[in-house]
Amino acid sequence: MFENLTDRLSQTLRHVTGKAKLTEDNIKDTLREVRMALLEADVALPVVKDFVAKIKDRAVGTEVSKSLTPGQAFVKIVQAELVELMGAANEDLALNAAPPAVILMAGLQGAGKTTTVGKLSRFLKERKKKSVLVVSADVYRPAAIKQLETLANDIGVTFFPSDTSQKPVDIAEAAIREAKLKFIDVVIVDTAGRLHVDTEMMDEIKQVHAAIKPVETLFVVDAMTGQDAANTAKAFNDALPLTGVVLTKVDGDARGGAALSVRAITGKPIKFLGMGEKTEALDPFHPDRVASRILGMGDVLSLIEQAEQTMDREKAEKLAKKIKKGKGFDLEDFRDQLQQMKNMGGLGGLMDKLPMLGGVNLSQMGNAQNAAEKQFKQMEAIINSMTPAERRDPEVISGSRKRRIALGSGTQVQDVGRLIKQHKQMQKMMKKVTAKGGMAKMMRGMGSMFPGGMPKM
Repeated sequence: MFENLTDRLSQTLRHVTGKAKLTEDNIKDTLREVRMALLEADVALPVVKDFVAKIKDRAVGTEVSKSLTPGQAFVKIVQAELVELMGAANEDLALNAAPPAVILMAGLQGAGKTTTVGKLSRFLKERKKKSVLVVSADVYRPAAIKQLETLANDIGVTFFPSDTSQKPVDIAEAAIREAKLKFIDVVIVDTAGRLHVDTEMMDEIKQVHAAIKPVETLFVVDAMTGQDAANTAKAFNDALPLTGVVLTKVDGDARGGAALSVRAITGKPIKFLGMGEKTEALDPFHPDRVASRILGMGDVLSLIEQAEQTMDREKAEKLAKKIKKGKGFDLEDFRDQLQQMKNMGGLGGLMDKLPMLGGVNLSQMGNAQNAAEKQFKQMEAIINSMTPAERRDPEVISGSRKRRIALGSGTQVQDVGRLIKQHKQMQKMMKKVTAKGGMAKMMRGMGSMFPGGMPKM
């Protein structure tokens, strides 16, 4: 997400940071570039005008002129205004009601509501330690009810059955009664996709809302629709008292116009971002972190959180103990590390959150990323073609063994040799990491490793 905007803004602001003095003229040029970058990202025109005007007011005031580094001060203003535009801080779900706290999901057809219900259930169960019941009030699509049942079973939350002969209000009320009997913390009510211009369907969801009085009414919208996402959310909010927005399919949205327009147009906070189909692919929306990512400064905090959630703690602790005992870091451990990285969304998921490579544009990064992903697959194939004894002790791998491994993995002998060499380097690094206090410290150190962008590769 934001690839195009990040590319454009990073280049624009890079020209400003080197200037010893900012004048009306060079601010004017930069602001024009910022305006163009936002419009190309499909941010709504009134939002762009207001945003640029606010930056200009602050930039031509004392804030920049008194700074020793006016260029950096200007970038800080852009970052602060981006944060302000998107909502200042992450707004958590208001679940401190008498249980069960009810969440009502609304949105257009095809926005990903049912998938989002599954993701939100998992988020509440795993990160908030809540018991969850899900129910579908979509009486127009039997497949939606079945889909939700499958998701609930996969995640391990309670599914309340419903069918197309029932009324949505009756379904929702029966589900809440069931949750009370079972002392369940949260009920999530999925609803049918509807258009805001469909009076009959809007009346139906208003009736459901009035009957169940949810603590949260979340509008689920496809980020790829750009500023239209914000306009649709506003139309829904005029009919229904929304408490927040969930942007879905943000991994397919290179522009980011929806994220920058929603708050300004609706006055409602974005609470979550949905990235991909997997049920764990739901992130709380942090405006400050997103602003840093837009400006190419990375988002190391989210990277640490992601690592802590996806990392197999047991494996990590066993590995740390093993290395401390001097048993070394073998090729099976190396393969485990490659798989852990895959669980974090591969190199794409990591690159997205790391500070920008100095002077490298996003298309170059994409090419490097694809090449690296390909190499990772090759490395895994090579390790899988080895015997357990070879994985535990790569020193035994002779020339004839290398030929056999290359043949088994569909690679060249030199690829096998390169992997063994890389493993030796990784072995040295792992010794240092465990000596300094383990994986978490390595992740936390990432931010300070790259103060001015990542080193050139």
